[in-house]
Amino acid sequence: MSLSYIALAGPTASGKTAAALAIAQHHAVEIISVDSALVYRGMDIGTAKPSAEELAAVPHHLINIRDPLDAYSAAEFVHDAQQLIKDIQARGKLPLLVGGTMLYFKALIDGLDDMPKADPAVRAVLALEAADKGWPALHAELALVDPVTAARLEPNDSQRISRALEVFRISGQPLAFFHQRNAIKNIADSTRPSSAAALISLEPANRAWLHERIALRFDAMLAAGFMDEVRALRARGDLRPDLPSMRCVGYRQAWEALDGSSPMSELRDKGIAATRQLAKRQITWLRSMPQRQVVACDEPAALQQVLALVKAHSQALQ
Repeated sequence: MSLSYIALAGPTASGKTAAALAIAQHHAVEIISVDSALVYRGMDIGTAKPSAEELAAVPHHLINIRDPLDAYSAAEFVHDAQQLIKDIQARGKLPLLVGGTMLYFKALIDGLDDMPKADPAVRAVLALEAADKGWPALHAELALVDPVTAARLEPNDSQRISRALEVFRISGQPLAFFHQRNAIKNIADSTRPSSAAALISLEPANRAWLHERIALRFDAMLAAGFMDEVRALRARGDLRPDLPSMRCVGYRQAWEALDGSSPMSELRDKGIAATRQLAKRQITWLRSMPQRQVVACDEPAALQQVLALVKAHSQALQ
């Protein structure tokens, strides 16, 4: 079975959830979440997880499937998403993939990079070096051996800097080498199982519009009890700030504020700034995907444009 689906991507706060629910009112769809934070249970407010009413309005998948103590990889996402696409198609419905974790989209559309597996020993050495010199120093080292990857990472992005240096130390090759090799392989491989019928991208024409929405959303999360949510997660006693779940934007800043390593008075500004940086990275990822069809999410007719694109592509699938 050919895996056909429609993908709706965009930076945080660009209106993906509202657009997806509007699509569901016009088409028989099931939504597959493409979000590395929504997989975690007990992380509802800070991830802007769809409400119980929204989740009940249309079938959703890959939400609340992991405990925050457990990781969820791009490889696991590809496996789960491909199976779900088949199942949804078999039910006579249209798979609608919605989210902002661009690594997941890239892995599904382009295939997983054939690069070295994680090596705990190498990671442990890198962690010790970071504790001694700091992540900005390791970022500078990465810039010497893998300037392409370093250019798209923040100096304190410990998880990605560690992985990039790990790959280089294991293989002697930068991440860019594996990405390029994978792209060539995909061009040659016309039997690749996953091919999106459409990749619709919600991108603001005016970045200030998105910044305002990010600030309003963060304020709404704080008012809804976000800090109590983080306190409850900390009270479990088994979670650590270096876990992927607790490194999610907002949670990291809240954890640091509750730890006292960052002033509580700066939480709002730091949380908004971190979310803006996330949105910037998401847009950079999207711009590297030439097949996407861009809808200016800050335009009044944005939703109508999305619905028109989905209608056209869904008809093409029939």
